[in-house]
Amino acid sequence: MFVKTGNEGTLLIVSLYVDDLIFTGNGEEMFVVFKQSMKEEFDMTDLGKMKYFLGIEVTQNVEGIFICQKKYAREVLERFGMEKSNPMTNPMVPGCKLSKDEDGKAIYASFYKQMVGSLMHLIATRPDLMFAICLVSRYVERPTGMHLAVVKRIFRYLRGTTKFGIMYRRGKEGTLIAYSDSDYAGDVNDRRSTSGYVFVLGSGAVSWSSKKQPVVTLSTIEAEFIAAASCACQNVWLRRILEQVGHPQLKPTTVYYDNNSTIKLSRNPVLHGRSKHIDVRFHFLKDLCKDEVIKLVQCRSQEQISDIMTKHLMLESFSNFSSRLGMIKLYD
Repeated sequence: MFVKTGNEGTLLIVSLYVDDLIFTGNGEEMFVVFKQSMKEEFDMTDLGKMKYFLGIEVTQNVEGIFICQKKYAREVLERFGMEKSNPMTNPMVPGCKLSKDEDGKAIYASFYKQMVGSLMHLIATRPDLMFAICLVSRYVERPTGMHLAVVKRIFRYLRGTTKFGIMYRRGKEGTLIAYSDSDYAGDVNDRRSTSGYVFVLGSGAVSWSSKKQPVVTLSTIEAEFIAAASCACQNVWLRRILEQVGHPQLKPTTVYYDNNSTIKLSRNPVLHGRSKHIDVRFHFLKDLCKDEVIKLVQCRSQEQISDIMTKHLMLESFSNFSSRLGMIKLYD
């Protein structure tokens, strides 16, 4: 498999196939058949277990698989002269509100784009950086000193967490679950909301997203409903991928949500005054719930992991959610 980061900040896990080869049996047998078929088609050498791929470092042992980008993170810090900066415990100040800052003094946009672009490659293994990086990337057209200060704080957080990555532990239950949430009118300039979701398989996150919604919502329930619909789209795609690699999800995917009105609306086939103005494309969520592809379950806001994708959190909540995403520090 290979990891790819989409243009809109969504982590994708894609399977690699040769022609119409169909794999049967367990995972180990599948890799043996795959390697043998590749050797027959191409002149290749088996180098053993993967250790480094497209900037992602992979450590495999009896406990499981750990992925990180330690080497790349250090290179980025050195490139922008932040390797000796004071480390921070979170990427952004809680309650920080960014705007276009029309009255602020503009800085060199090319340098700002280079910094943000270098950080974006890190979100392939660092879901804790997802929201902060996607937020600062909205202002690459005309950055000011305020935006640069936030980017430098992200670098200072990276300075203290270069060895952080995701641990997929051996023997954990392989049931796909999801967390989805949104803020409401979080963007100061256009008042659009931010949707976020996290999919967890076993002990670690496998897919995550933080994206500004395409429309201005008129109520909290509308913003939450659009976020849930976006999560449902990704769920359908992931279930198909897991089925193709021999790990089908036999039960509906549980999606944890902290908004009870959204759950009720997904089960109610009647459009009423609070929801009839929502675009039709978002209402397919009801069909997925009816067909038992997904199952929305209410959870407390204190347990909503996807909050890390939609808003600035206090240090305690940020650290708690990061660890629940499967993020740990790699010890030498």
